[in-house]
Amino acid sequence: MAEKSRPSTGSTTDGGTPADVAVGARTPRRSDGPRVRPSNGLDRYFGISARRSTTVREVRGGLTTFFTMAYIVVLNPIILSGADITGASLPFPAVAAVTALVAGVMTILMGVVGRYPFAVATGLGINAVVAVYAATQLSWPEIMGLVVLEGLLITVLVLTGFRRAVFEAIPPQLKTAIAVGIGFFLTIIGLVDAGVIRPGNPLISFGVGGQLAGWPLLVFVVGLLLTSVLVVRRVKGALLIGIVVSTVLAIVVEAVAGVGGRFDAEGNEVNPRGWALQVPSLPDEVVSAPDLSIVGDFSLFGGFERIGVIAALLIVFSIMIADFFDTVGTVTAVGAEGDLLDEKRNLPRSQPVLLVDSLAAAAGGAASVSSNTTYIESASGVADGARTGLASVATGALFLLAMFFTPLVSVVPSEAAAPALVIVGALMISQIRNLEWDDMSLVIPAFLAIALMPFTYSITNGIGAGVVSYVLLRTAVGRHREVHPLMWLIAVLFVVYFALEPLQQLF
Repeated sequence: MAEKSRPSTGSTTDGGTPADVAVGARTPRRSDGPRVRPSNGLDRYFGISARRSTTVREVRGGLTTFFTMAYIVVLNPIILSGADITGASLPFPAVAAVTALVAGVMTILMGVVGRYPFAVATGLGINAVVAVYAATQLSWPEIMGLVVLEGLLITVLVLTGFRRAVFEAIPPQLKTAIAVGIGFFLTIIGLVDAGVIRPGNPLISFGVGGQLAGWPLLVFVVGLLLTSVLVVRRVKGALLIGIVVSTVLAIVVEAVAGVGGRFDAEGNEVNPRGWALQVPSLPDEVVSAPDLSIVGDFSLFGGFERIGVIAALLIVFSIMIADFFDTVGTVTAVGAEGDLLDEKRNLPRSQPVLLVDSLAAAAGGAASVSSNTTYIESASGVADGARTGLASVATGALFLLAMFFTPLVSVVPSEAAAPALVIVGALMISQIRNLEWDDMSLVIPAFLAIALMPFTYSITNGIGAGVVSYVLLRTAVGRHREVHPLMWLIAVLFVVYFALEPLQQLF
């Protein structure tokens, strides 16, 4: 059943009216009748008034997004700085600086060209896969060369219109399920970042020994409760205020209690009650010159020479599928949170967004910091009022500054940013009311998409399970004519994706 047109449901934390149109769409009318007219050139270009936002709200939303995802500047070098098969390793300071550089440039490009509040940075999950390939099969320049190829291939798919066609072929039921699943995914990311849930026996455990023990967890709980109060009271900048106050509290706690980090330099847990990633202490220095020495250190076809054409192509395919559908999920979820989707749950004027995202994948490989992609944490800025690309320009500018202020960026612990992710997750799962519940051939695919995203820690896995089961079950009930032809192709590609391990062993 096609989804009916519905009233605006996007969430804001300041009582502002969420937007429901995109730049280039029909100019909306306010409740009193007159058309919304841009006040200046900046407003006209980004469509700030057209999306019923303000410059202040956009900049504030951009700040919130930055502080929610700034952890990547520290986390990416931790993941990528291990040795490759040749024994070489990427220098930590260089990876941190270049991670910020590429994120800044591509996020600004997303804002100026895409004109939506989407931020771009090194894709988590993909960087871990890249690190595994470097440790077992390829050198850093060789695996980065394959990432560049993957980005260029996706760019071709965008330019031919294929990527947008796939985006629009996914039925509304699955698009809604993707948004809800990402809401749960964001929540579990926040809880893991805070240490509320951890690997345990048999699967996960609650806190430390079944208890919320340790000062970092207290900082998270205080931050979560404070942010919740600010959100329900519709305080302007609620998420940003929550992050800042939690960070200040964390700095005070660390100065008094000397908690220390949870992990040692090798990633082994040595202090269960410690800070998960960054230790929130004031740095010895605030400004440092960025090391950009790794930019351009990639070998486009070196991987083919080392492991063979078929094996290299399978690696490119696996990264491309993850990149391709992570963005589909992210754009759908963030667009839904900001009421930027149309009645068919598509993002109007999505082609520039998809193009910048594709170029970001190649740029990340060329800069040796892994594929860059649109970040789901953009939803935190949208929940704080951002509706246009001006927010992305603000986020990108902060990333460029972070190249020089890497020591200062590392002050914000993940426990201080995690409450924002949990709150955004709560806002996003409210869309579950738009799902159709009386047809099990639609319910099961939606459920699988929702469940697998958080439980497998992968947006791509959730989308894949939803697509494959949707095609199968709609066919099983005789509704195969309702399945878009591209959905059949996507289902086949996901079957190959899920069978990738035996295929790699075969070749």
